[in-house]
Amino acid sequence: MEYIEKKLKEGIKLHIIKTDKFKTNLISVFLTTKLNRENVTKNAFISTILRRGSKNMKTQEEISRTMEGMYGASFDCGLDKTGDNQILKFYIETVNDNFLPQKDGDMLKTSIEKLLEIVFNPYIENESFKEEYVKQEKNNIKQRIQGKIDNKARYALDRCIEEMYKNQPYGLYKFGYIEDLEKIDGKNAYEYYKKLINSCKIDIFVSGMVDENIDNIIESNDNIKKLVDRKPDYVLPDLGGKERKDKENIVTESMEVTQGKLLLGLDVDIDKEELKYDTLIYNSILGGSANSKMFQNVREKANLAYVASSSYMRQKNNIFVNCGIEIGNYEKALELIKEQIEEMKKGEFTEEEIENAKKGIIAAIKTIDDEQDTGITYYFGQEMSGTKVTPEEYISKVQNIDKQKVQDIANKVSINTVYFLRD
Repeated sequence: MEYIEKKLKEGIKLHIIKTDKFKTNLISVFLTTKLNRENVTKNAFISTILRRGSKNMKTQEEISRTMEGMYGASFDCGLDKTGDNQILKFYIETVNDNFLPQKDGDMLKTSIEKLLEIVFNPYIENESFKEEYVKQEKNNIKQRIQGKIDNKARYALDRCIEEMYKNQPYGLYKFGYIEDLEKIDGKNAYEYYKKLINSCKIDIFVSGMVDENIDNIIESNDNIKKLVDRKPDYVLPDLGGKERKDKENIVTESMEVTQGKLLLGLDVDIDKEELKYDTLIYNSILGGSANSKMFQNVREKANLAYVASSSYMRQKNNIFVNCGIEIGNYEKALELIKEQIEEMKKGEFTEEEIENAKKGIIAAIKTIDDEQDTGITYYFGQEMSGTKVTPEEYISKVQNIDKQKVQDIANKVSINTVYFLRD
């Protein structure tokens, strides 16, 4: 796997991942912009309305037929929240030209043209998105917002983040808010779309068996030509500045649930990018693997949780401890979780636990070229962190971590919020 990066225009980058492991090409376009309450719902809407039709493919049916005619190409889109940014994602996967009859032309060029058309040349009527599509997509997003309570584990994590980052961008729900959705119409959405396209950070990824001609295909595309230079409106992750709270923020919420959801939002007060690798090991030992303290002590030995794990959100330097428990076990489970956190501060973990954590993380890094979307996710993560670390360098950084470094991280961890969803 070979990674090449090229600036197309100010704020617009092309990322090429050359690999011969797949019979397909995967092309992605990511639009990144700052999270804020004013635009979060608009961005969610834009991410869905663009899939409804483009200038030359005016309906979803036409887009689907076009994909079928391209040997069953697949098109998809999505929406993410990464740190204090919102990311609109668009993908097309097609068969590589090496596996098609020569007479069928340039599938890579065709697929790039179709994806760029969907993202940058939408179907417009009278300077407005088609009102029928607008109404349908607003209803789809409304259902998505209303349905967020259906997945109780995801809902509890979202609520814990919301409480930790109250009145801050990261606390916003990525699909937005119903009261803001009601203000959207075809005309103001199209005006916002034009503003977004001219100000957001744009990253185009091409993964597959590609040659030097890929640069020319992208740069000569009419939809790329019309894009302007911009100083992209996005946020790199912050380091440091986390104040230890005198008192934990304890939030209890009642809902019709059969199992309690207990989450602890932890702050990690680090001021160097390098320390994030140490934090990865810390998180793995605490709750990031089947060998972790959370899994072994809270779930297996004490039998206090159905689920007991932790996850590290690098962009915000937070660790979230997640437990599914019997409602009546709240006090016991919380006390035992806090014991695991304190034990880590005292260095009560072994060299074997460190080695197991390293092996797990390194094994995951070694698989990034096993799937095309994983490779794109890795390099986009590098782009969004403002670092350029190859998988080999990443592995080397992990291998160089020792027990003292992990214990140092443990002593930079503090509990910010305890969130409990119960009946």
